[in-house]
Amino acid sequence: MNIPKIVTWNGAVALFAAVLLLHSHVMAGPPLLCEEFEIGSAKSLPWQGPDWTAVRPGYDVSRLIDDTLALLNAETPVIVRMETLRRATVYARKDPKLAAALLSRLKARAHEAEARGERNALALFDAGYLIETYRQAHAISIATREEYWKFSQDDPGKDPDGYGLVLKAIQYRGKDAEMEFAAALIAAEGKRGYEEHLRRAVAGARDGSLLARNLERHFAHRGKGRPVFASK
Repeated sequence: MNIPKIVTWNGAVALFAAVLLLHSHVMAGPPLLCEEFEIGSAKSLPWQGPDWTAVRPGYDVSRLIDDTLALLNAETPVIVRMETLRRATVYARKDPKLAAALLSRLKARAHEAEARGERNALALFDAGYLIETYRQAHAISIATREEYWKFSQDDPGKDPDGYGLVLKAIQYRGKDAEMEFAAALIAAEGKRGYEEHLRRAVAGARDGSLLARNLERHFAHRGKGRPVFASK
């Protein structure tokens, strides 16, 4: 008669551990949203303060799509693109139509490039990365009732695999350590390839570079040691 008690106790321990894991994940926040990416003096959407939700009061969100597309030009570094898309997601968090319209524009741009036979890695990356950012925004919204974490973005489950688009962008681009960093953050949500993406990102980061600083921030946020970067 002791066996059922043991099974019940083990089940309770397992359930408690799962709850703690979920709680710690929620408290840490989704990696594509909850922490700013350092971009130095690069231009992005207006922002104020260190908090991840620090939108600028008075910003005209009717300009969000045009402003975002203008910022995502061919000269914009990948990490700056990541921060711009993060900010755009936060600005559109209470307007599902605006959020959907932004994603639609980015997907259309990527599709049009593919239809013309262009290997536009950046267009693919932007669409894929925003899909995965929305996916994390939707997931955190249903995982907690706290208003602080609420987003209006719809579940992008029916959309193309954003991670797959990012992988295709990396294939088009060749070796790109910043895209590998982005892929690692996406894969950290339970996808295979996280460690390999992170290894490639670290291998391609020069000590003191923008990528290295963001990798250090990412490692410290998750209690890991400082990665070793190549010398300048």
